[in-house]
Amino acid sequence: MNLQRSKELFDKSQKCIPGGVNSPVRSFKGMEISPPFIKSAEGCYIIDEDNNTYIDYVLSWGPMILGHGDKDVKDAIGKQLNLGTSFGAPTLLELQLAQEILDIYESMDMIRMVCSGTEATMSAIRLARGYSKKEKIIKFNGCYHGHGDCLLVEAGSGALTHGEPNSPGVLADIAKHTLVAEYNDISSVEALFKENPDNIAGIIVEPIPGNMGVLLPQNDFLKNLRSLCDKYNSLLIFDEVMSGFRASFNGAEKLFGVEPDLITLGKVIGGGLPVGAYGGKRDIMKEISPIGPVYQAGTLSGNPLAMTAGLTTLNKLKSLNPYQDLSNSVKEMAKDIKKTNSKFGKNYCFNHIGSMFTLFFYEGEVTKKSDVDKCDFTLFSKYFTFMMERGIYIAPSQYEAGFVSVCHTSQDLEKTAKSYYDFLQQV
Repeated sequence: MNLQRSKELFDKSQKCIPGGVNSPVRSFKGMEISPPFIKSAEGCYIIDEDNNTYIDYVLSWGPMILGHGDKDVKDAIGKQLNLGTSFGAPTLLELQLAQEILDIYESMDMIRMVCSGTEATMSAIRLARGYSKKEKIIKFNGCYHGHGDCLLVEAGSGALTHGEPNSPGVLADIAKHTLVAEYNDISSVEALFKENPDNIAGIIVEPIPGNMGVLLPQNDFLKNLRSLCDKYNSLLIFDEVMSGFRASFNGAEKLFGVEPDLITLGKVIGGGLPVGAYGGKRDIMKEISPIGPVYQAGTLSGNPLAMTAGLTTLNKLKSLNPYQDLSNSVKEMAKDIKKTNSKFGKNYCFNHIGSMFTLFFYEGEVTKKSDVDKCDFTLFSKYFTFMMERGIYIAPSQYEAGFVSVCHTSQDLEKTAKSYYDFLQQV
């Protein structure tokens, strides 16, 4: 595979952009190959500057559920482009998208549009603190909620109590108000509540984690979180920036029968353009400025291009209802991987739900971050490079999710399964 042009561009980029990229994982750090620079995409395929074509399972980290370059989305964006790109004033489009999302997510009464997932989670946490008049937030080891200071926190060296900054520039005085528990370990959450019974504003959780690879909640974990929040008068925040409209059309609350107080969204609701949103119960959302004291603002929030792309995407998803087909595609992948594993005497874990999946190079169940940490990262790096050379583009990290779109065909899936077989045969 020739990547000469991409390598030249990457070398130039590193002189003017930190690490040569505008988001760290794009640097392919730890992989055996430099990142391809993408110049175009169509359907489930992306093409780089060296004219290599790849089957894309990253899909811009999730939002391209209709595939790249969907005609209806492009036409809607083009029409809006002629009308204007940003007004800094209310538009019909943001009202329509808000109404659409509120119809789909039954627990939401009101929603506020922002420009990114990070902005959505930061705002939701500020709102939880402002509404509850409490200081501390519980997050989970391995769940990523954007790069806000209070969220760039990891477990301390002792028991799971006060968090510690995991990035320079995050102040310890801020990190100490974030408590870190283990996903799928309800006892770790109970311990934090017992230690801080009157000062936990809420829990923020990816109900279906995608940022340490795809994990699934076990043993009524989400229902137990809801019960603890009710017991201690804390808010439950579902971060569905990644899983929203991916795991199902109606969100984790429908899948697992758990109603959160606040939900954060992004990715799919922008149809490939920058977007985020947070919403929830009316009495909570009415604390947001300008009708309440909790301040949040943004010049490009609800901008008409993102709104029209998102609205078109959601309307098309509602019309197509592709979720059973998407799930079947991923289940077919799981079946092929299991068959290949059996052929070579392996038991590598393949977690999946809806149109999301992760292959973990770990023999056994993966239900928490410590399981992911035990994966064979050297083998993953070899696998990643092998698949790239076969024209298959997956996330360049064992800690990330993969996605399928409505454009992936049975032939694409067969090629992917055959490549996995060939990889295990080689190693």
